[in-house]
This record gives sequence, C-alpha cells and structure tokens, in this order.
Amino acid sequence: MPICPNCKYEYVQGITICPDCNESLVNKSALEHFDELGEVDWVLVYMSGLDYEIEMLKDNLESADIEVTVLSQKDSSFPAPGDLSVIKLFVKRNDMQAALNFIQEIKKQDSASEEN
Repeated sequence: MPICPNCKYEYVQGITICPDCNESLVNKSALEHFDELGEVDWVLVYMSGLDYEIEMLKDNLESADIEVTVLSQKDSSFPAPGDLSVIKLFVKRNDMQAALNFIQEIKKQDSASEEN
C-alpha cells in the first residue's frame, strides 16, 4: 500500500499524491527503510516556503541519484493566507556535499538566467 512519508497515512493503490500534504506517496517498505536509518543518517540541505521550489530541487537531486526526503509541516486546512511554515529538504549524510554542490549550481544558473 502506498503511504505518505510526511503524515504516515496509508492510501489505496492508484493514489500517488497525499491529498493532505501534497507529498508523493512511497511504498511501505521504502518508508520502513527510512525509519531504519534514523534521523542521524539524514541531514538538512535546503529550506524554503515554496512547494514548487522544493519539488524542483527534489526531482533534480533524484535525477542525479541522490536520495531525498521532504519534511513539510504545512497544514492545508489552516484558514490563513500565506506560508506559515518552512519545507525542509533532507539527504543522506554521505550525499550531503554532492547535494549542496548540485543545489548551488542550480541556484547559480537561476541567477544567471534572471540577469539576462
């Protein structure tokens, strides 16, 4: 069964995105693997209040074979405008430097394209 890595709710087959937190669902064995590693094996490499920015970085890092997990504490049912929490992007400790270099390169390219 697919499960949300953020809120830990289980969903029926065919559902791919958690309707509560918009996180991509994973299979239960992948989540158990993450829990086995523990917090000390994951390090924070980036924070943002923008969902699309985190998703873009996550997709790019995963395409570079860097395992990524996202922690979002946004509450989509909270009736207030604006972003009230930060979304955090974590990678495995041994991928930290590669992830930071990758993110820095993406940010550099974004800055260059904005200047042109």
